[in-house]
Amino acid sequence: MSLVQVVFALMLVLGAIVGCAYLVRRLGGGALGGSRDLRVVGGVMVGQKERVVIVESGDEWLVLGVTAHNVSLLSRRDKPEGAELPPQPPLPENFARLFKSVLAKSKS
Repeated sequence: MSLVQVVFALMLVLGAIVGCAYLVRRLGGGALGGSRDLRVVGGVMVGQKERVVIVESGDEWLVLGVTAHNVSLLSRRDKPEGAELPPQPPLPENFARLFKSVLAKSKS
């Protein structure tokens, strides 16, 4: 009887993991705390764990200092004219289809 309980508990935990993954995918990931109004323009490493990052927020750019323990605003600037980023390509809907097309291209 205890083996049945262990298998049932394992199935319950796996079902919960799959359910949570489905919800995260369904909500788009950004609805759980991310923001669609912010966009990372660029960044550079300035140390082992330190970076300077430019983040676009509306019509201004924020220059941020990012460390392992802190994020600091270094500068706030207006967005330069003509500084549009190219649109990001959409993620593939079906990995198997994408993989098959890549394999087909590599064979020919």
